[in-house]
Amino acid sequence: MSLERPLRICMVSPAVRSRRGNRVTASRWRAILRRLGHRVEIVHSDDGRAVNASGYDLLVALHARKSFDAIQAFHRRRHGRLLVVTLTGTDLYGDLESSREAWKSLEWADRLIVLQPAGLERFPDALRDKTAVILQSAVASSSPVAKSRRTVDVCVVGHLRPVKDPFRAAEAARLLPEDSKIRVLHAGGALHPEMERRALAETASNPRYRWLGNLPPWKVRRLLKRCHAMVITSHMEGGANVVSEAIVAGTAVLSTRISGSLGMLGDDHPAYFDVGDTQALAALLRRLETDRALRHDLEARSRALAPRFHPDREVEAWKALLDGLSGAGELDGEEPPA
Repeated sequence: MSLERPLRICMVSPAVRSRRGNRVTASRWRAILRRLGHRVEIVHSDDGRAVNASGYDLLVALHARKSFDAIQAFHRRRHGRLLVVTLTGTDLYGDLESSREAWKSLEWADRLIVLQPAGLERFPDALRDKTAVILQSAVASSSPVAKSRRTVDVCVVGHLRPVKDPFRAAEAARLLPEDSKIRVLHAGGALHPEMERRALAETASNPRYRWLGNLPPWKVRRLLKRCHAMVITSHMEGGANVVSEAIVAGTAVLSTRISGSLGMLGDDHPAYFDVGDTQALAALLRRLETDRALRHDLEARSRALAPRFHPDREVEAWKALLDGLSGAGELDGEEPPA
């Protein structure tokens, strides 16, 4: 059943004025939902507007635990209005181990969203039945960009946060032999002064590492396209959008062996290394540099996966989720009171 009228949607995010992943996801989803004809407002999870159930048909919450207060207040007053909760990496691989609030958010939700299929493994069957997988789409830079022939450039894209293990690639680069041409280019903001000091010190002392700071999205897309590989060193990810971006750029991906990457790249991806294993990452970087067959295989894998991350696929996934709610009769009925 198609929706008979535009929905009024409140999207709650714990990050509203930053360039962190949750905010990027919220902005892209707002554009998708508006493209589908709905009215969408993004508010911070602490904003009182998030609890005004009578003003919205649907609340979409990013982060089960961090948005819990807004979710709980909405649940208490929603009077039949609908709740969709999106599970982030810290939800799936951290908070679900110990947070009763996160589990309550999942229980109250009419639908759940995970950002890659391996996320389903964290749920009992009863929750899997109401969970949709929505892969985060990406668009590659349209500008022609040449890869360096003098260096083998590997980028790290992500803010300098402990969960990202942001200096692991820099440390691995230090272990490479003298003749190595590997260069690590790191794009991402320092969220704390001590992280900035470390990034500047690493840039000054490590000839194979350069911190680029926080770059606008178009520069990140160009960086991904001109690098020979992108490396994810995170301890956990719900479904990193930078992996989508690297894939659509046709760039090789190296990653920690974490569920969030396994769900996007596949179990048979040949460029995983264990979390925190500097030696293994150094060996993988050396292979990337010296084994052209490996590099070409990784690039071919990205090209093969790229159609899964086309923006139209993400639009279709959202349309299917909303039509499913409508098909169950949950969005039918009279216009809610103003």
